[in-house]
Amino acid sequence: MNIPNLLTQIEKVDPEVYDRLDSRRAIFKHFAGFGKKLAVAAVPLAFSSMLNKAYGQTNRSVTDVLKFAFLLENLEAEFYKQAAAKDIFATPAGKKAFETIRDHEIAHVAFLKTALGADAPNYSADTFDFDAGGALGGKTFTDYGTMLAVAQAFEDTGVRAYKGQAAFLMSNNDVLQAALQIHSVEARHAAHIRRMRRDMATMPADQKPWITGKDRGGLPALIQPVYDGEDVTTQATVKITGTFGGITISDAAASEAFDEPLTTEQVTTIVTPFLK
Repeated sequence: MNIPNLLTQIEKVDPEVYDRLDSRRAIFKHFAGFGKKLAVAAVPLAFSSMLNKAYGQTNRSVTDVLKFAFLLENLEAEFYKQAAAKDIFATPAGKKAFETIRDHEIAHVAFLKTALGADAPNYSADTFDFDAGGALGGKTFTDYGTMLAVAQAFEDTGVRAYKGQAAFLMSNNDVLQAALQIHSVEARHAAHIRRMRRDMATMPADQKPWITGKDRGGLPALIQPVYDGEDVTTQATVKITGTFGGITISDAAASEAFDEPLTTEQVTTIVTPFLK
């Protein structure tokens, strides 16, 4: 895990990160101490804990939210640029679908860059590590199933992330409308990617276009934070499971009916392994 580079990328999105933590020098000193005390494998967990300290769900500005979305859209756009260029698709239709999603994500990046103006950070393919530090075995762009799994994880994250940020955009109707329109596009991407995974011979036939409970659908354990908290069966303080007018609503059905929002903290934890 390249801590200096990660801090640089987070600083681009949140220039005030050190107000929530310590000075950059103090953080480096902190992690230098970890290197002596902890196994290397424990450093990502320690870094995640530090981010938890930094990012409670605070009252974020519209610019903060746009920068946050800009990072996520760049992550997806750079992923699909590389994925769509590969020749490992099961069908020509699959490749065409990735090309279409790539174009959507590029358009989202362009929109957010225009909205942010001079506040837009600079990202490129070199910003991201689509192998998540080796956790995906170098198969992200060489194995069709792994590529679809990563795509599903990014799309499901995007859907929940936009929902989590919507409340902070209530003061600006134009931005709120645009964000929710992007949210709906991400949801359609997620459903289509899930359909593509279901069509694979190795996937169960009951793979659905939506999330059930907190089931990560056969994805690696690294991806579980994308789905944690999706098993909610109470909405607006009302329990929605049970039998109503002769119709029984199961826990699974109740969870499938709603996408639960992700906090800034949760999304940051999910995305961090994919940043260099």
